[in-house]
Amino acid sequence: MRVVFDTNVLIAAFLTEGLCSVLLTRARRKEFELFVCPVILEEFEGILSHKIKAPQDLIAEALEVIREASETIHPTKKIQGICRDQDDDQILACALSVGADYLISGDKDLLEIGCFKRLKIISPREFEALFED
Repeated sequence: MRVVFDTNVLIAAFLTEGLCSVLLTRARRKEFELFVCPVILEEFEGILSHKIKAPQDLIAEALEVIREASETIHPTKKIQGICRDQDDDQILACALSVGADYLISGDKDLLEIGCFKRLKIISPREFEALFED
């Protein structure tokens, strides 16, 4: 299963010990293939640095955890005008470029799309439910 986490999922994984951190742990265990792109990593770093004001050593450590749990790709698809936020178009482009099955997000605008081409856009809770029997 090929998956992309939206930046907000990665931020939540590091700020709380909740569901998103459980999903990142699953990625680290290789229970699915997690992909990121430079846009996601840059946005993640920017939010931790400027909004959260996290120390640079902790940001570097968090980025290393993400890199170990995922594969970084450079999107080959161009997406424009699908989402209200242009950054969300870039997240979609990342997911489509790797042929992801799921884009996991807490962003209401993305979640409202629900499905784009063959990509399913679901919440962290819906994704975790796929692992429950």
